[in-house]
Amino acid sequence: MRYLGLITARKGSKRLLGKNIKLLCGKPLIAYTIEAALASSHLDRVIVSTEDEKITSIARQWGAEVPFRRPDELATDDARSGDVMVHAIEWLSEHESYLPDALVLLQPTCPLRTGRHIDEAIELYEARQADCIVAVSEPEHHPYWMKTMDRDGQLMPLMEVDLRRYHQKQTLPQVWASNSSIYVVQRAFFLAGRNMYGGRTYGYVMPRSESLDIDTPWDFHMANLIMADRSKSLNRV
Repeated sequence: MRYLGLITARKGSKRLLGKNIKLLCGKPLIAYTIEAALASSHLDRVIVSTEDEKITSIARQWGAEVPFRRPDELATDDARSGDVMVHAIEWLSEHESYLPDALVLLQPTCPLRTGRHIDEAIELYEARQADCIVAVSEPEHHPYWMKTMDRDGQLMPLMEVDLRRYHQKQTLPQVWASNSSIYVVQRAFFLAGRNMYGGRTYGYVMPRSESLDIDTPWDFHMANLIMADRSKSLNRV
């Protein structure tokens, strides 16, 4: 089986400028994902899709391939990950006659994910004979307890549920949310619908402590604290 590790990293970011190469404990953020991908025993190749020359240079310094430049129209705020994946598949097929059996999509904003997590997700994909594996973790807040707000500021339940049945957290049904760190998807299945859900899609469960997805300055601050603590723990061993 050929597994293509695809790291998607564009220059723009609304809430945290330049986040993909912002230094996290002394290393560019994208470096953590490249290191995790290279540590995987199952990935055939590790490729970064980007439109930015600086990201390209840093990605290559850390050992990833950057065989093509992502088109500008696929590097906007509205661009879909699925279209970026299609572009990578088609470019590699046309220019290198390379077709992976499955894609492993890795977001550079998830620095806590390791090579072990990637391998376990791929092994689950093989064991379940899945169309897709999505890394998930338990959300911080259960959707039954969430609210929406109208224009006047009045709170209303997000879901029509009799909360008297769920007065304790332990009585709530278990729910999972994608943590954005790993998607393993069969190439033919993905190209048929350009979607990573549907078919035989299974969740690869990760603890919340390893599932941080950086989107805001606060997320980045938390990642710095976690990485600094990890570094101290390693130095004490």
